[in-house]
Amino acid sequence: MSQITQWVASRDFDPSSAEPVALLLHGYGSNERDLPGIMDYLPAIPWVSLRAPEQSPHGGYAWSQITNPGNPEAGVVEPATETIWHWIEDNIHPGAPLVLIGFSQGGLMATQLLRTRPERIKATVILAGFTMAAEQPADATLMTAKPKLIYCRGKQDQVISAEAVARTNSWLQAHTRAITKTYDGLGHSVDQRVLADVSGYLEVALPS
Repeated sequence: MSQITQWVASRDFDPSSAEPVALLLHGYGSNERDLPGIMDYLPAIPWVSLRAPEQSPHGGYAWSQITNPGNPEAGVVEPATETIWHWIEDNIHPGAPLVLIGFSQGGLMATQLLRTRPERIKATVILAGFTMAAEQPADATLMTAKPKLIYCRGKQDQVISAEAVARTNSWLQAHTRAITKTYDGLGHSVDQRVLADVSGYLEVALPS
């Protein structure tokens, strides 16, 4: 199994604390320094940003290699999910609720963490991400629990296919109380409108 060996964290991140912590999961071909900048626009919370364990052939890093764009196979995504859980077990207090913030392929991994151990998740932010089609261990639990999350995407996103968007929306409607936001003029990216909506969601989801 691949291992996560590199990450960056906020100065106030304390592995021994049971307080909520944000877990930042970057997109395909990026790295652990891509997402921390958005934390300046969100409610103050300790955070850790992980570097995905695999090298992307185009540079940067990947949670798993892309074998079927927009519709990944369980055989490549599920091991990546377990890799992240192993890192969490080794580096974050077992009582610390997780706030997941994932972009693109990192958004996929955020949904995977939710779909495997939802009891650890305090809030979930999916930025230009998508879901896997294969059923996951906690899907039945989520259909009852219906956690509230936020899913943001640009209407001009040319990276995530219409089929992947439709599958993601269908899964979210069945398993969550998703706040779904779309943005005119935005491609495969994040802007101030997205950050304002995410901030509003987290202000409600996190304890004061």
